[in-house]
Amino acid sequence: SDCDSSPLVNQGPFGSELSLTLQVQKHLEPFRLSLEKLQDVSARLRKDMIRGLGKHSHHRASVKMLPTFVRATPDGTEKGDFLALDLGGTNFRVLHVRVLEEEQRVLKMDSQICAIPQDIMLGTGEKLFDHIAACLAEFLDSQKLRGQTLPLGFTFSFPCEQKEIDKSILIRWTKGFNCSGVEGEDVVNLLKEAIHRRGDYDISSVAMVNDTVGTMMSCGYRDQSCEIGMIIGTGTNACYMEEMKNVKRVEGEDGRMCINTEWGGFGDDGCLKDVLTEFDEEVDKTSINPGVHTFEKMISGMYLGEIVRLVLLKLTEEKLLFRGCPSEALLTPGSFETRFISEIEEPDSGLENAKKILTKLDLDWDLVDACVARLVCDTVSSRSARLCAAALATIVNRIRINRGLDHLKTTVGVDGTVYRKHPNFSDELQAAVRLLAPKCDVTFLISEDGSGKGAAMVTAVAQRLALQSLCV
Repeated sequence: SDCDSSPLVNQGPFGSELSLTLQVQKHLEPFRLSLEKLQDVSARLRKDMIRGLGKHSHHRASVKMLPTFVRATPDGTEKGDFLALDLGGTNFRVLHVRVLEEEQRVLKMDSQICAIPQDIMLGTGEKLFDHIAACLAEFLDSQKLRGQTLPLGFTFSFPCEQKEIDKSILIRWTKGFNCSGVEGEDVVNLLKEAIHRRGDYDISSVAMVNDTVGTMMSCGYRDQSCEIGMIIGTGTNACYMEEMKNVKRVEGEDGRMCINTEWGGFGDDGCLKDVLTEFDEEVDKTSINPGVHTFEKMISGMYLGEIVRLVLLKLTEEKLLFRGCPSEALLTPGSFETRFISEIEEPDSGLENAKKILTKLDLDWDLVDACVARLVCDTVSSRSARLCAAALATIVNRIRINRGLDHLKTTVGVDGTVYRKHPNFSDELQAAVRLLAPKCDVTFLISEDGSGKGAAMVTAVAQRLALQSLCV
């Protein structure tokens, strides 16, 4: 590309291209994590995961390791019709999903999106759940399912403490919701009460589903060795199948349970201080939740664009970019969107995209500036992929050692815009996992609709296990 062939120059009398390159690299150096450093990060996460699983240590663990009460992955015998409800923002979805055993397929029969008006988001819990129950009734009518009593998978993407597969207590509202009478209550119960208040239809069992678990389960029917779910989008998180004997907070020693790691909180106790750059510290300081979700802020889509903006601004202040003149836009937090990174790193059109984006940000750029901007994007996204790989390697290594295997073959179901949309993220992540978990052969599958099909699959597996236990 033009970037490779043109030196980083501001044509000057003293071979200033070399000096510019060295000065730019000096600012980017803290983002470049060696293999040893990544192994070190992985070892720290391992300690934190063990602390999170402990009966008496979990309350002070920054990696929460929440039991999900999902006790198995699909075995291929699941079948039937299921409903799924996905509530995670200002809209919610209702789906009808059919699982076909003979074809080993999960089909989305139909779905409907319902809006949640502002007054309901801020009203009473009773009003919210009545609204959900009414939309569900309307959907059942449109699908001609009104006479059937179907099981339902409920993806509820707010901080909850799960007590059982069908019992989940809302800890606190986020994302602009503030319905009274819900915090501290069981959301499954609130949904069932609202359906019973109507009295014109019923559902059978309910399974509460975390979106990361849904990601794992939606791949688990296609590939029964899928035992890890990972999301790298606006936020980041992962779940995996842990041995029950290590899950000290839940009774029972036999079998396995899916653990929602909540790894976004890794580092909240200060253990990643030496990995953080001045730019990460600035992003944290100006975020809505300073000191919280340290790991997520170095990795996920909500923050990558802002990290790049801060680096570009610093290089401009040091007169290494844009002739030392920042624009109003470059000085504005949030102006450099994370999607710009993917566009600038496109193998063929990247440099052209960089020029368009820099122009859109009112910057006075030349070819060298465009190349430096591309280098900055590459450095920040590459660190994100490698940190993610270090965390994923911790999980696959743990599963291998848990099972006493010399070699593990496993699959990760993945979702999220950063993983899906960035041109080299998945390649970089996979290459680093191979180095950090050399005794593990890891396959990556892009998840199809974790909060819809995945939620139905969680419900289908829970139903199969319930029936099996009755037959014993």
